[in-house]
Amino acid sequence: GDVQDIQVPVIAQHYLVCGTEDCKKNCQFYCNSCHQPLCEQCRDEHHIIRENKNHEVVPYRQRIRKLPVEKCKDHPTKDIDMICENCQVAVCSKCLIKYHRGHTFDDLESIYSKNFTMCLDKIYNINQYYLPTSQDIKRDIKEDVLKLKAFMDKIRTSIKAEAESVKRLVEKAMSDNLEQANEMEETLLEKLQSQDKAYDEYNGFLEILVKEFQDYLSYDKVQNNPILLSLSEVLNIKPIPKSTEPVYPVFTAGQYSKNDVAKLLGTVTVPTTKPASRKIKPMNITSTQLKPTRKLKEADGDELEVNQKLSLSSTAKSVREYIVPGVDCVYHISVGKSGILWASDRGGNLVQTDLQGKQLQMIKTSGRDDGYHTVSLDGNLIFADRTNCSVHSIIHGKTITRFIKTKEWVPLSIHTSSLNGDILVGIRTFLKGKVARYNKTGKEIQSLERDNKVQELYSEYPHYITENINGDICVSDFNKQAVIVVNKIGQHRFSYTGQESKIRPFGICTDILGHILVCDINSKTVHLLDQDGQFLSLLVTSQKGIKTPRGVCVDGDNNLHVGDGDTNTVIVYKYLQ
Repeated sequence: GDVQDIQVPVIAQHYLVCGTEDCKKNCQFYCNSCHQPLCEQCRDEHHIIRENKNHEVVPYRQRIRKLPVEKCKDHPTKDIDMICENCQVAVCSKCLIKYHRGHTFDDLESIYSKNFTMCLDKIYNINQYYLPTSQDIKRDIKEDVLKLKAFMDKIRTSIKAEAESVKRLVEKAMSDNLEQANEMEETLLEKLQSQDKAYDEYNGFLEILVKEFQDYLSYDKVQNNPILLSLSEVLNIKPIPKSTEPVYPVFTAGQYSKNDVAKLLGTVTVPTTKPASRKIKPMNITSTQLKPTRKLKEADGDELEVNQKLSLSSTAKSVREYIVPGVDCVYHISVGKSGILWASDRGGNLVQTDLQGKQLQMIKTSGRDDGYHTVSLDGNLIFADRTNCSVHSIIHGKTITRFIKTKEWVPLSIHTSSLNGDILVGIRTFLKGKVARYNKTGKEIQSLERDNKVQELYSEYPHYITENINGDICVSDFNKQAVIVVNKIGQHRFSYTGQESKIRPFGICTDILGHILVCDINSKTVHLLDQDGQFLSLLVTSQKGIKTPRGVCVDGDNNLHVGDGDTNTVIVYKYLQ
């Protein structure tokens, strides 16, 4: 993890410089034997020297990576540079003679260089294929979740409609039964009333008959006395009318169960069909070189995918520029995968535009001259709120939600990890600064404040932050006048403080090759570093393009966007080829 001791002349160039002393030409070749970058002329002169006759000089991209220097513990004057294939241990030349005579050996530097390139290849494949493909599948799953909810809502609606239909049928059947019961009651009631009337008439007949008999008993004459005559007819009493008791209707309850009702309502089941596997696009990256894919169109309009190797161009070429409306200057730029970017000035104005500079929306924040906003992997804006010591997100460009509270720490800078979606936040309190890592739900999972020597990593102003392809966390610390880089577990790797004079770092970003790009307001340039902090070039200078670089970001097409600290202009550069 230490910076390799390769001295590169400090000049304002836009390319990799030749390693020969006082030579300022573009580096195109590399001597694997002495690990020196060479221009074409120096390569020819290098071969002329007798002791360099057998040196292996190759194009720069095919170079063998220099093996880190490590002394042998048993022989401190010797470097470890071989590996014993029999014992599988790294050894020096003295170990080879003393302990491993007759064994088979291999050059450790060749193995290191091969594996180094293989690691770069794996990192590239992860960033170019595995992560994007996985994110695409995650998006498909989210769409399936929405489709499932809509589908189940339809099923629930159908269940309720079926239940309403059955309910109506039940109510109709109940109404018919009640009507039939009413008719039965009316029929039986009429019959009973008829019987009751018959007995009323019979009782009246009996009362009249009793009165007649009483009249007979009170008759005091003999002649024509009815009681002295035959009473057979008179005493004839009509029999009591016959009647019947009512036969009451009987209600027979329906024979049904819950399952019978369920059959009426229908059932919800999961088909036994085997679920189809999600399609995973094939990986077409086969080279051990970093190869992004670009599309070309044939004459008939069909698109062809063409693999091309990426390397630094000999110059950073300005390809276009655009104006960001609604801001006075451009101190920070965040770009998402959809081609939408956010830009901010030092007055808290935060504007969303497309890549042509057309304003889509604008919000007012408490942000200043810091990298206080980022775009999540889902394309949502996340920004720091200095005033309320919190971090907010804007979901689908509409709802502002607070999901991180930094308590007494003031958030200055923020970055979304492209590796796992974690949120990295540079925060400060009185005379102290640190970096906190939060997961996507806003839970703090890491705090970086001190190095392995218990020294404070940051000043109270870690005002820009980004992450490299290997997981390194890179911070522009304005007060320390340094770019401070730690690995993903928080171990200090290196600090870059500039070349001839100390830098005052502002905007910072990384690219697909692991380069670190940082704005320096002292020299008004953009410094280009490799992954290990080695200075490569001044990529953008005030003589060409942006006068005062402040904010930087690299878009999905590997173009560098540089924001001006004095105007609302952004210039886009092509520096990889």
